[in-house]
Amino acid sequence: MVRVPGNVTGMVQILSFLQPLELGALRPSRIALAERSREVAELQRQVRRIAVLSQVRRTFYEVLRRDGEMAILQENLALVEALRKRIAVQVEVGEAARLELVRADAEIASARAQVNAARIRRVSALAAFRAAVGAPLTADIALLGEPETVKVLPALEKLAEAALDEHPIMRLARGEKARAQSRISYEKSLRVPQPVLRTDYERYPDVPNFRVGIDIPLPLWNRREGPIAEAEAAMKEAAAIEDLRRIELLAALEGAYRRLEEAEEQIRAFEKGVLPEAEAALRAAQTAFQLGERGIMEVLDAQRLLRSARVDYLNARFDRQAALVDLDELRGIDPSTLYSK
Repeated sequence: MVRVPGNVTGMVQILSFLQPLELGALRPSRIALAERSREVAELQRQVRRIAVLSQVRRTFYEVLRRDGEMAILQENLALVEALRKRIAVQVEVGEAARLELVRADAEIASARAQVNAARIRRVSALAAFRAAVGAPLTADIALLGEPETVKVLPALEKLAEAALDEHPIMRLARGEKARAQSRISYEKSLRVPQPVLRTDYERYPDVPNFRVGIDIPLPLWNRREGPIAEAEAAMKEAAAIEDLRRIELLAALEGAYRRLEEAEEQIRAFEKGVLPEAEAALRAAQTAFQLGERGIMEVLDAQRLLRSARVDYLNARFDRQAALVDLDELRGIDPSTLYSK
């Protein structure tokens, strides 16, 4: 509102209304760009959801791995301590040399150090699980479970084909490419002059004034070469990222599949040969020690061999589980659907 100089004094009121008409391909291209952006945002949410839930699943089984490792090492410590008590009695009655007791003490110290190291690894694994689920530090967490049963998987080629078609990462890459294409169309449509419907109402102290018209900009020099070139460059970048995601996904999928196969072979080897043989060797060494035919070193060696075999077997089982988690994530499986029943 301004005061008009002149013979008639008073206030001037001016109201203007502008309405772009968006003729031609501008409005459809703008709608298409918005739809592609919405689809990309939804795919980004799916990718993040699968990654977060897979990390929860991964850290959960890592805690179970450390729990199992601690149980094995604590059991081994208890066995070594029991053996040490028996040797101490034999040393007191003169049936064994004191050197045997020193060896048992050294083995106990080693076993305790291994238990302490396993306890530290469990603390780290539990901290990672707390971070994955957002649990407070004061929360008391006790996890129970076993590694999952691995079902018969399709061939790697079929898994790769399905992953390339359905994985949210690949769909996101294709969505980014489609959005870049829509942006090119949108930038090109802006080169066409777009009329604007204009309405002005001016109220002077003496005479009101009302105008209706159409404004048509004429971009004689600005043909939007820069924005169009930028959109085309973004299109090429999106295509290159799609190729990169395809290579990364196939490489990671093959790696997880091969790790799963290797873990399966290791588990079968432990179950059919290594574990039964280590248990039999320990029983034979304990029997020979009780009969006085072998010393404590043979028993400790056999116990150490069995402990190592049990820990390796445990790691093989959870290595298979870790490979399965990675494989499910690379296949684009939402972990919440695996436990919905």
